[in-house]
Amino acid sequence: MELTVVWFIFLILLTPSLSVALHVGFYDQTCPHAEAIVQHLVHQRYAINNTVAPALIRMYFHDCYVRGCDASILIDPSNTNKETEKTAEPNLTIREFELIDKIKSKLEETCPQTVSCADIIALATRDAVVLSGGERYNVPTGRRDGLVSKASEANLPMQNITVDQALQAFTIKGLTLNDMVILLGAHSVGSSHCHFFRDRLFDFQGSGHADRTMNGALIKKLKGICGSMTSKLDPSVFLDQNTSFALDSEYYNQLRIGKGLLQIDQEISNDPRTTTMVTNMAASNAHFQQSFVKAMVKLGNVDVLQGTAGEIRTNCRAFNK
Repeated sequence: MELTVVWFIFLILLTPSLSVALHVGFYDQTCPHAEAIVQHLVHQRYAINNTVAPALIRMYFHDCYVRGCDASILIDPSNTNKETEKTAEPNLTIREFELIDKIKSKLEETCPQTVSCADIIALATRDAVVLSGGERYNVPTGRRDGLVSKASEANLPMQNITVDQALQAFTIKGLTLNDMVILLGAHSVGSSHCHFFRDRLFDFQGSGHADRTMNGALIKKLKGICGSMTSKLDPSVFLDQNTSFALDSEYYNQLRIGKGLLQIDQEISNDPRTTTMVTNMAASNAHFQQSFVKAMVKLGNVDVLQGTAGEIRTNCRAFNK
């Protein structure tokens, strides 16, 4: 994920007027090999570059937060729509669009105009979670692709929000603080660029000194990587300083000793409303894994288009003509 993936999170807000609900095995009759095709191509990509896992998880979060899980994040700008979600600042470092293209191309060869780009993102993300050490889970499918993609709507919660601000952002989406704490566990994989936390090293909230909630040894280490407050250097740093490529509960253990890179990460460990949740996640990797996949399924049901709403794109980067 390179940079706050934080932006993830939200409950089931299904539209009651639609008669077709998401369900596991939606393509069993119309495209029986769909999930196997997605899995094969994600595994193939992961063997070349294991950072595909956090990249896909982040793509999933960013897509579902805006207009629900409708693949609107995949739309390229055009002469008639020059500022799509993809061009919004929070999405400029989203990657692995080419992998989604490759999966879509193979599925169009096998089952033309059948599998939505929104479902491809959801299925590919599930396979990425498994490759990162997470539990395998069933993904309800049947999403349709959206017909709108605007940069102005990509108002994603950023890495420096407080717990209060996060609660407000998640409540709008129908989520709870517990959902937020669980889904922030995605930060156990991936990385963040220095400019997203540099102020915590030198001038936290204009105080003229580093954030005192951050581990002192980590501050020293990060200063060596990121340079000074005014440095033009902007390398990336692992969000989890210990098991950087494993989706596990170690992220929460790191927070408990002041090693959260992003402000929101450390805040959930220190805030009295969420500190017990962090402790519980840190205490049991099995509990975290089970909670995380349930939250991912919940996230995947946010404001989805179903039935005859939206469309099934033939090219994930463009609306059908």
